[in-house]
Amino acid sequence: MKVLIVEDEQKIAQVLVDFLELEGFETQVLNDGLHAVETIKNGNIDFVILDLMLPHKDGLTICKEVRQFSSIPLLMLTARVDEIDRLIGLEVGADDYVCKPFSAREVVARVKTILRRIDVEPKISEDEIAYKHILINIQRFKCFVSSVEVELTPVEFRLLQTMLKRPGVVHSRDSLMQVCYVDDRVVSSRTIDSHIKNLRAKLTMHQTQIDLLHSIYGVGYKIE
Repeated sequence: MKVLIVEDEQKIAQVLVDFLELEGFETQVLNDGLHAVETIKNGNIDFVILDLMLPHKDGLTICKEVRQFSSIPLLMLTARVDEIDRLIGLEVGADDYVCKPFSAREVVARVKTILRRIDVEPKISEDEIAYKHILINIQRFKCFVSSVEVELTPVEFRLLQTMLKRPGVVHSRDSLMQVCYVDDRVVSSRTIDSHIKNLRAKLTMHQTQIDLLHSIYGVGYKIE
C-alpha cells in the first residue's frame, strides 16, 4: 500500500513518512503541488495525504482535478480551521481532513479508518455490484459467489440487489415485498421469509463462505 504525501513543510512530511512506514506503508513525498495530479495519475498510488496550502497549486485545486478521473482515498491537511474551508475541502471530494497542528498517530489512524471504510463499501456501477465475495451483474442477471456462478430466481436476485446496494441497512419485509413484486400482487410477509431462506442457502452453499445475510427479529433483513 503506497501513500503519496503532498506537503511543503519537510519536517511534517518526514514525520508522516516515519510513522506510516512503521505501520507497513510505502511512501512518496512531493514538496509542492505542481506535479501532484500527474503523479497520482501515472504512479502506483493507493492513498493521498494532501496539504491545503501548497506552492504552485493548492490542495483544493488538486483534489478537484483528481476527482475528475479517480476515486482514490484522500485525506486533506489544513492549518485553516474556519468552517468554510473544512466544508469546501470535503465538497470537492476529500474523504476526511485533519487540522494542524496534529499528531502523526492521528493521521495514521485516519488513514486506516478511511481504508477500512472503503474496503467494506460495495463497488457499484451501472452493470455490477461487488461486495466482499459476492458479485452480481445486473444486465446479465448473473450472481457470482467467490467467482462461482450461483443461479437465482428473479425475486431472489432483486432481494440481493436491493440489500447489496446498502450494506448494514435493515430492510423491512414490506419494503422488500415492494421491490420484489413490481406488479403489486398481494403476498404474505412469510413469502419474503421463504425467499430469504432460499437465497441464504444459495449464497452459503459452499461451506467455506461466510453468511452475510442477517435476520433482525421483528424488523426485516440486512446484508453485512
